[in-house]
Amino acid sequence: MAPTIGFFTRVLDDADAAARYRIALDQISLAEQLGYRSAWVAQHHLDGAEGGLPSPFVLLAAAAARTSRIRLGTAILTLAHEHATRAAEDAAVLDALSGGRVEVGLGTGGSPRTLTAFGEDPALRRAVYDAKLERLRALLAGSADVELYPRADGLAERLWQATFSAAGARAIGASGDGLMLSRVQPPPADLADGATPPRVWDVQLPLVDAYLEALPAGVAPRILASRSVVVVDPAERRAVRAHAEHGIGRQLEQLHGVVPGSLSIDELLERSETHLGTTAEVAESLAADVVAAGATEVSIQVHSVDPQPRIAARSLELFAHEVAPALGWTVGHQHREEVRHVA
Repeated sequence: MAPTIGFFTRVLDDADAAARYRIALDQISLAEQLGYRSAWVAQHHLDGAEGGLPSPFVLLAAAAARTSRIRLGTAILTLAHEHATRAAEDAAVLDALSGGRVEVGLGTGGSPRTLTAFGEDPALRRAVYDAKLERLRALLAGSADVELYPRADGLAERLWQATFSAAGARAIGASGDGLMLSRVQPPPADLADGATPPRVWDVQLPLVDAYLEALPAGVAPRILASRSVVVVDPAERRAVRAHAEHGIGRQLEQLHGVVPGSLSIDELLERSETHLGTTAEVAESLAADVVAAGATEVSIQVHSVDPQPRIAARSLELFAHEVAPALGWTVGHQHREEVRHVA
């Protein structure tokens, strides 16, 4: 089955917080108009340069008021930082407000500083996450010692988890949750110094295999692959590539020690797994991504290019109108088979 398409934002526009949130809401509304199945937002705490949204349920509630069809998801909610019962209540209220359109994507969150700020021991991050996930799942499923108000009918079947490892993917599959795959993947631990890292789909294929093998019988797979995609009109191509060269070069220097100026813009785009170009160029580069092609949904984001909002909006249009159809990916509201409900 061809993947459907989603839109993802880390809310990182070059603006103050209020403007960032307005831009994100405008983009979610546009994505719905264009036939995107889902809109996803990331949660980051205490660092506006890493991600501009500490309270995803608040922003998604505003998005719910402006939309009627598009699915609204967290990618991810850093559950180790949350109180599980409060997170369950927030998700349930959002689901009621949106008519049953919520998707709850979860992950541990990686910052020791923010975990400490929330009163958690960073050394126990995984154990804290696992305990809170168990509590959250029981509350959403109605099997806990207390009952949520409003009820969270069906939300337990709309949980997703993010992972970078095959072992993590196997555990997610065994739980019957959806698998969330990042736009980039840490390189293999045994990669030789100076060697070119493998492409993201080569590293993620074993995760997909482990997930599918562990799924219980009768449970349909749910695989969300996030990818960095910026589609531009030919007249904008040179300027956006120059903008991307600066931003991606700085990011690769910080994360991987890549010497500034040592890679061409095309090499930078490949190393950062960024699909940037005209519709034909982006369709060609995405066609090589076997994990995206085999996913149930592909969620596109403009990070780490982070272009101007008008470029991001135009990219959403070009991707939905030209790139996705060229790849045979599913666009359009007629594919929304989910039953909406108000708890």
